Amino acid sequence: MKNILIPTDFSSNADHAIAYALNIFKCERTNFYFIHAYADEVYGPYHNVDKDIFDKQKNSIADESENKLQKLVADTQTKTHNPLHKYEAISSFESLVDAVNNFADTKNIDLIIMGTKGKTASSKITFGSNTMQVFKYVNCPVLAVPDQYNYSQPKKILFPSNYMLPYKRRELILLDIMAGEFKAEVLSLYISDFEDLSLRQLDNKKFLEESLPNARLSFVRTGVHNRTNAITEYIKENNIDLLVMVNSRHSFLEDMLYQSTIDEIGLSPTIPFMVMQNLPR
Repeated sequence: MKNILIPTDFSSNADHAIAYALNIFKCERTNFYFIHAYADEVYGPYHNVDKDIFDKQKNSIADESENKLQKLVADTQTKTHNPLHKYEAISSFESLVDAVNNFADTKNIDLIIMGTKGKTASSKITFGSNTMQVFKYVNCPVLAVPDQYNYSQPKKILFPSNYMLPYKRRELILLDIMAGEFKAEVLSLYISDFEDLSLRQLDNKKFLEESLPNARLSFVRTGVHNRTNAITEYIKENNIDLLVMVNSRHSFLEDMLYQSTIDEIGLSPTIPFMVMQNLPR
């Protein structure tokens, strides 16, 4: 049974991510956990009030969070009627990152699914601040779903890699399982002007092959005019359904995630984007 954690701020973007999650695991026995972290809602507007007022507002927001979560669970059960799915609601007086990290550890979560933006994010940016924080600091695979993306079974998965860093088998298991379930093709994209690989790259490439036995794995290459543009163009030209990248030290993805401001990332995928973690926390 899979354990899927879905953070929600009760926005249309979060609801869209939930719909995607229910679709992609519709044939799998799955525990879905809907989590709402409300500490920022309390500390933001009420940090300079006296304790009685603070406690009153905290309790009010906590009750509202619990009520909305229970309604979300009830509505989801009514809409889906899927006997393979179970639902649980978690209301947490923590920051989103702390709540998600702690719960992911406690329940051995396989995957976090969330919207690329929340209810307060600007339409001019690709990823909202909460999504970025989860990408960077939560030690669990994260799948972000754009709000305009209509569900399509992932048949073509793009996995950019320079083969310079060794993968961990545990971080590739999820990709292998998903590729096997959907009989998907995994395209490992090497962005380089040169075909020749070093011995290290060859070893890491071989390990990738051995770790994805259920995927229809292909190796492709494109030139280095710009790595972000290369990924974006390949997605458009090859009808890619899912983009997967590994966040590790000194990787291209880490460079993007640690830009000084969110809108400097440059990568703007219009398809679901899954980040697998290979970082010590």
